[in-house]
Amino acid sequence: MPLVPNTSKSTIQSEDALPEQSFVSSLFHMPRNVYLLLLFTTGKGFQLSIAALTLNYYVHSLGYRPDFIGIFSAVPAIGSLTGAVPTGMLADRVRRKPVLLMTAVLSPLFLALIGLVTSTPLLLGLSFLQGLFSTAYWVTNLPLLVENTTEEQRVGVLALNSFLLLGIGSFGNLLGGAIPEFIAGILHVSAASVLPLRWGGFAAASLTFIFGLPLWFLQEAKHTHLIHNEASERERKRIVPSVHTKQLKEAAPTGLFVKLLVPDLLFTMGEGAVVALIQLYFVLRFHLLPGSLGIIFTFSGVVGGVFSRTEKLFVKRWSKLRIVTTVQFLTAPLMILIGLAPSLPLAITGEYARSFIRTLIYPVYASFAMEKVSNKHRSTLAGFYSTT
Repeated sequence: MPLVPNTSKSTIQSEDALPEQSFVSSLFHMPRNVYLLLLFTTGKGFQLSIAALTLNYYVHSLGYRPDFIGIFSAVPAIGSLTGAVPTGMLADRVRRKPVLLMTAVLSPLFLALIGLVTSTPLLLGLSFLQGLFSTAYWVTNLPLLVENTTEEQRVGVLALNSFLLLGIGSFGNLLGGAIPEFIAGILHVSAASVLPLRWGGFAAASLTFIFGLPLWFLQEAKHTHLIHNEASERERKRIVPSVHTKQLKEAAPTGLFVKLLVPDLLFTMGEGAVVALIQLYFVLRFHLLPGSLGIIFTFSGVVGGVFSRTEKLFVKRWSKLRIVTTVQFLTAPLMILIGLAPSLPLAITGEYARSFIRTLIYPVYASFAMEKVSNKHRSTLAGFYSTT
């Protein structure tokens, strides 16, 4: 969506002439990079849902108390906080493909190692490293998708990316619940014991690695290389820079970054206190086993992912900024409902409602923020966004 609307007659006519199914048909005519990135996003969605369902449960099965599990859940975010901005700046300075490949290999490695250890220092250390290297996905995926799509395709592709991450990827909850149950049946032990839950972590790591293999065929857009080469050549020859060169050399727009990131920081600080431990909350409050827990959160993710595909209906009627702020205000009372719910059905209802409306923010805000900055600074902004 353009920042300054074009009111010319030809533009209006072309927009009105577009059929509703134009985005669906355009999916078959996109660059190969888009398909590769969306495929890896699907694997990332499986990883996130399986890990969210099993890792905290695994640490709980080792005998650790909720206070330590809270710290364990926060450590990956600290790792992401530490690495997001430097990784984003690195991706803007060098090519984004090697940075993305790094997370496709190292993130599942450290995730698998978490499932092999039991001591406090190793759990925290490996969890930190897993968060540190997984942040490369968040700082490269959005800029690469924006770079490889047209303005008309962008919100739709980012919404599809969100659907694959949160909707299709949420089927990982079924795997995260079914694998421990399956292993427990073979070993004749409880599905809530250490070994069955450990295999859930292994499954999350394996899927991330497998879905990351096609990224080796990723080809970065040629104009990215031309921009960097042109800038280097002009610096060497000390040619008087044109307006385009000045844009290449300009510093990151700090003021704009602050305006885009501070509201998201405040919102996610509050939400993070709930969401990171939501699965464990259902386990401790309602005594659920992995299978039941997986079914509950699979349905939540799938329906939420489908709901995210309605973002175009909202964008047509409201501005992107209005959608984001409205959803943020509605989320708070739903979190209170989840915490105070006296019964499992009511708690599930609150979680489903929160999950459904929350999925609207990702594609809308991502498109809004990425369009506000030049391609030169998008990975840096994505790094700050991942940090918040």
